[in-house]
Amino acid sequence: MDLMQGLSSLMGIGLASGLNIYAVVLTVGLAQRIGWLTGLPEGLTVLAHPAVLITAAVLYALEFVADKIPVITPLWDSLHTFIRPVGAALLALGALGQLDPLPRTLAMLAAGGLALGSHATKMGTRLVAHAAPEPLTHSAISLAEDFSVVGLILLAYNYPWIALPLLGLLCLAILIAIPLLYRTLRLLWQSARTRLSLLFNPNTSA
Repeated sequence: MDLMQGLSSLMGIGLASGLNIYAVVLTVGLAQRIGWLTGLPEGLTVLAHPAVLITAAVLYALEFVADKIPVITPLWDSLHTFIRPVGAALLALGALGQLDPLPRTLAMLAAGGLALGSHATKMGTRLVAHAAPEPLTHSAISLAEDFSVVGLILLAYNYPWIALPLLGLLCLAILIAIPLLYRTLRLLWQSARTRLSLLFNPNTSA
């Protein structure tokens, strides 16, 4: 695996895992089964095993449902604050397991950090979307994320020279989006607190 392919796969795995770790496992495993991905490191070939695919499919189905219910989504995402970065780090270990211990460790940390960044952006976007808590919007966002996962993984492995600039732009977008989302969520929280205060203490507005 050359440097460009390695960087592309590392960034693709990290960013996509932050959106949906189970979709990443399914994409890599099924893509190997049908021949869309070939020549992967041994650490990733295990993802094509039927037991892994069945487990990932069940968990993906749970996330598919939870991701489209406005009340459940933030709880599910909160739980996966720990799962997605760790999963990304383990996948990076499988993808780059042939490296020496130091670069392998750095790759795991980088993949986990990228996953945490994309996860934080996803969670923040969903919380902002709760300002209009109707299922159609959440379903559309969820489906767009799932398609993005499949596209990022296949692009990262098959066309790394195209994927690298795109993945770099996504990292830049995340760096810009997270502070904006934080400020937006803080304003929404302050507005909600004000409305609740007026609801339970109507005399305070006088």
